[in-house]
Amino acid sequence: QLQLVESGGEVVQAGGSLTLSCVVSGGVRGPYAMGWFRRVPEKEREWVSTLIWSGNGGRRYYANSVKGRFAVSKDSAKNTLYLQMNDLKPEDTAVYYCAAALRASGLGTVDDFDYWGQGTQVTVSS
Repeated sequence: QLQLVESGGEVVQAGGSLTLSCVVSGGVRGPYAMGWFRRVPEKEREWVSTLIWSGNGGRRYYANSVKGRFAVSKDSAKNTLYLQMNDLKPEDTAVYYCAAALRASGLGTVDDFDYWGQGTQVTVSS
């Protein structure tokens, strides 16, 4: 079983930037893909981004709401996934979760992923 630990969530001003990290441990090999989701109270978890982890580098996918502002990346040597968030808006305020998929499926919904971190709070003030 994989363990995922997110960090980096803070209170930032609108227009600012923030980088989240997710350390992956416990597996013999890396996952097929990693994703970022976010959730606000009384709403379902929303897909943000997916990175194909396997191989050297990989394709990246983004939700329309963050495309052009967020960038997902990985450091294989550190077993760490990152989410660089730029030009933050108040509507980006949420608990952010990283997730791991062991094999390819849709990779854009909650059911596509097998393991989850506990989340880190990002608050964007105006």
